[in-house]
Amino acid sequence: MAEQRPFAIITGASTGIGFELAKRCAEEGFDLLIAADEPEIERAKIKLSASGVSVACVQTDLSTIKGVDELYAATKGRPVDALLANAGRGLGRAFLDQDFDQARKVVDTNITGTIYLIHKIGNDMRQRDAGRILITGSIAGFTPGSFQAIYNGTKAFLNSFSFALREELKDTKVTVTCLMPGATETEFFRRADMMDTDVGTTKEDDPAKVAADGFDAMMKGEGDIVSGMKNKVQSAVANIVPAGILAGQHRKMAEPGSAEK
Repeated sequence: MAEQRPFAIITGASTGIGFELAKRCAEEGFDLLIAADEPEIERAKIKLSASGVSVACVQTDLSTIKGVDELYAATKGRPVDALLANAGRGLGRAFLDQDFDQARKVVDTNITGTIYLIHKIGNDMRQRDAGRILITGSIAGFTPGSFQAIYNGTKAFLNSFSFALREELKDTKVTVTCLMPGATETEFFRRADMMDTDVGTTKEDDPAKVAADGFDAMMKGEGDIVSGMKNKVQSAVANIVPAGILAGQHRKMAEPGSAEK
C-alpha cells in the first residue's frame, strides 16, 4: 500500500496569498482541503488538481461557527498535518462611517472563525503530538490603522495570539508560525473599498513570494516571518515609534482620496 500523502487545510485559498500557499503545498506533495466563501474556490480546485495531488474544496462562510464546522467535517476524520489559517477580510474608511455589519464581518472572519478553526484542529494536533499551524497575520498589526482601524486591530490580535499559542505548545511537536506580509498584489484593497487610497494604488508585493516565505518558515518550525525587506524595516520602526505618530502616518496612506494627494 502506498504511503499516504501529508494533508493540509488552507483557508482563503481562492485567490492571492491563500491560493499561492495551497499551490506551494501541492508542489510539496500535500493533499489539500481548501476553503473560501466565494465560488472562485471551485476554479482554484481545478487549477491545483493539475499538480497530481488530491484536492477537495468547501465554499462556506468562515466568519461563522457553522461555516468552520462544515470545513472541519470535510476532513472526514483525516489527520491534518498542516493548517494554513489564511482567511481574512479588510475594510477601509473611517470606523464611524462604516456599516457595522461589515465591520463585524471583518472581526468574525479574521478573529472568531480563525481561532475557532485553530482550536478544533489544534486540539487534534496536540493529541497526536504532531502538526504545523501557519497563521497569516500582518505588519499592519504593528500600527494603529487610521481609516483601517478594525482590520489592523484584528491583525494585531492574530500576531499576538500566534506567539502566545506557540509558547503554550513549546513542549509539544506542534509548531505555530505567524506570516506577516505587507501590502500584497491581491484582491484585498479592491474588496476593502480602498482603491482611492495611497496604499491601495502603490506597488505591492508578489503573493507567490509572500506564500513561499510563509511556507518555508512553517516547514522549518519558525515562530514568525516578515516577508520582504521593506516590510522588515517598517515593522522594526513600528516597534520604536510612538503609536500616535504611527496612526498619523497610516492616515496618509489609508485615508480616502490619499491616492490623489
